[in-house]
Amino acid sequence: MTHYPPAGEATDFSLVNTTGQQIKLSDYRNKKNVVLVFNRGFT
Repeated sequence: MTHYPPAGEATDFSLVNTTGQQIKLSDYRNKKNVVLVFNRGFT
């Protein structure tokens, strides 16, 4: 697995969660750790 050094803070974005509530990345800044995972499609 390739490891990359941190590139700085992520740009703020918003998404809808599983209950239909809109959340923003900035809602969690300095409160909780956030892990973003991008899975490859199973083709």
